[in-house]
Amino acid sequence: MTEHIKVVQPSGVLDATISQDFREQVIKTLESKPKIVLVDLKDITFMDSSGLGALVLAFKTLRAADTKLVLCSINEQIKILFELTGMDKVFEIFSNQDEFNKAVLTQIA
Repeated sequence: MTEHIKVVQPSGVLDATISQDFREQVIKTLESKPKIVLVDLKDITFMDSSGLGALVLAFKTLRAADTKLVLCSINEQIKILFELTGMDKVFEIFSNQDEFNKAVLTQIA
């Protein structure tokens, strides 16, 4: 990735137990002043409302810092959660990192 993009790749279950750590991890990326933070969810097996809340708070925090948060590699359970809550219209979601690279890296190159 370039210096303009940081990737955060959590794993396991994104719930109340680790949502605070996840938020801190995303916010820590701001130290390097990226233009985009890509959250790759390919290793997340389950997400509940706490995990979704952590994503929304991270989204708002990054947006306030003029940094874009995008997602990739969401599984079917997360996709359904996003559709039920309308978050699929809030977040920009890519199938995987390759699709993200093709779409986004050409814009900032």
